[in-house]
Amino acid sequence: MWEMINQLITKIDNLVWGVPLMVLILSGGLLLTVRLGLLQMRRLPLALRWMVKNEEGGDGEISSFAALCTALSATIGTGNIVGVATAVCAGGPGALFWMIVAAFFGMATKYSEGLLAVKYRKVDADGHSLGGPFYYIQEGMGKNWTWLAKMFAVFGTMVGLFGIGTFSQVNGITSAIRNFFDPNRQHTVNVLGLGDYSWAVVIGSLLLTLCVAAVLLGGVQRIARVSQIIVPFMAVIYLVFALALVLFNITAVPAAVVTIVKGAFNPAAVTGGVVGSMVVAMQKGVARGIFSNEAGLGSAPIAAAAAQTKEPVRQGLVSMTGTFIDTIVICTMTGLSIVITGAWQQPGLEGVEVTSYAFQNGLPIPPQLASFVLMVCLVFFAFTTILGWDYYSERCLEFLLGSKEHGFLTVYRWLYIACVFVGPYMTVAAVWNIADIVNGLMAIPNMIALFALNGVVVKETKAFFAANKHKI
Repeated sequence: MWEMINQLITKIDNLVWGVPLMVLILSGGLLLTVRLGLLQMRRLPLALRWMVKNEEGGDGEISSFAALCTALSATIGTGNIVGVATAVCAGGPGALFWMIVAAFFGMATKYSEGLLAVKYRKVDADGHSLGGPFYYIQEGMGKNWTWLAKMFAVFGTMVGLFGIGTFSQVNGITSAIRNFFDPNRQHTVNVLGLGDYSWAVVIGSLLLTLCVAAVLLGGVQRIARVSQIIVPFMAVIYLVFALALVLFNITAVPAAVVTIVKGAFNPAAVTGGVVGSMVVAMQKGVARGIFSNEAGLGSAPIAAAAAQTKEPVRQGLVSMTGTFIDTIVICTMTGLSIVITGAWQQPGLEGVEVTSYAFQNGLPIPPQLASFVLMVCLVFFAFTTILGWDYYSERCLEFLLGSKEHGFLTVYRWLYIACVFVGPYMTVAAVWNIADIVNGLMAIPNMIALFALNGVVVKETKAFFAANKHKI
C-alpha cells in the first residue's frame, strides 16, 4: 500500500514540477533581471551592507536584520544539506549548475517580493504587521484577484504543515541523529505498527517536538530572537567546515567544476547513463534550489513585511541577500563537497548520508567528528526552518480568517507541532515529493502576481535610487 502511495505522490510531483512551472519561475526571474538592469549584481555590495545595518524608524514588529534572519531561518535548512544531496543523486552533478542559475535569477525575484511586501503591507495601530503575496495580490492587482490571494494563503498553510515546515525538516533532523548515534540501527523499537525505528529517532523526535512547542508558543518575537542567534552562528560554522573541505581538496575542484557544467547539458556523459536527460537535471536542480532559497514561492516576503522599515526598496535588497547566502554560497559549497568526494556515486546512500560521507572522507579530521559537526548544523538549521515556517503559515491562516486573535490559530499551532512529531516516520522519498508538490502549487499565484506587478517594482526602484543617488 505504501508503495502505491509513494508512486502516486511521485507522479503528482512530476506533473506539478514539469517544464511549465520551471519556465514560469525562471522566466519571471529573467524578466525581472532584465527590467531591473542586473540589479542583483550591481546592488549586491549595497544589499550586503544594509543587511547588517538596521534602519532607524519605520513601522513594523521586528528589525530589518531580524526579518532577514527569520526568512533565512526558513530557508537555511535541510535544503542546503539534504536537498542538495538528493538533487545531485537524482539529477547528476549538473543539477547543481541549474540550482545556481535559478538562484541568480531568483535574487531578482526575491528582491521584488520583499519590495512589494513592504509597499502593500498592513500595519495595525498596535504595530502588528501582516503582508506578503496575499496582500500585494489583493491590493496591487485589485480586489477582483482576492481569490488568487486566498489560493496562495491556502497553499502557504499547506506548505507549512506538509512541506518545508514540518515533515522534511524533522525527517532530516532525526535521520542525522540516527546516522550519528545508531548508524547500523542496532537499537530499535516498533512504533505503533508502522515498523521498527531506531531509539535515536524516537527520542530525537520527542525532544525536538518539545523544543518547537516551547518556542512557537512565544510568538513571532521569540522566533525572531532565536533565529537571530542560531542562524548566523550555525551558517558560519557550516561554511567554515565546507570551505575547509574544498581547500583541502583544491586540486580536485577544477575537475569537479567541469563535471558539474558538463552534467548540466549532457548528464549521461558524467553519470554513466544513469541520468540521461538534461530536463531531469534541470528539474531536480531548479526544484531543490527553490526549495532551499524559496525565491518565487512568496514565503520570504511574509517575514519582510514585519520589518521595521520605511523603504520598500531597501527591504527588497536585504531580502535579496537571503537567496545569495542560501544557495549561491551555502548550497554551492555543499554541492562541491559532494562532487569532489564522489559521495553522490556511493551506492545505498540517500539524503543526509550522502553529505555525511562527503564530510567524513573530505576533511582531515576523524570521521566521527565530521559526522557530529554535520549533525549539529543540520539539527539547528532544520529547527529554525520549522520555526520560520510556522510563522509563515500562521500569517497565511490569519489572512484567510481575517483576524489575528482567532482561536483557529492556536489550534493550528498545535496541529503544526503534531506534524513535527510524526515527521520522522515517513519515508525520505515521500517527504521530499510532498514538499515539492505543495511548494510548486504555492509558487503559481505568487509568480502570476510578480508578472502583473513587475512595472510597480521597476517604478519604485528607479524612483528610490534617483532620490537617493547622492546618499548611497
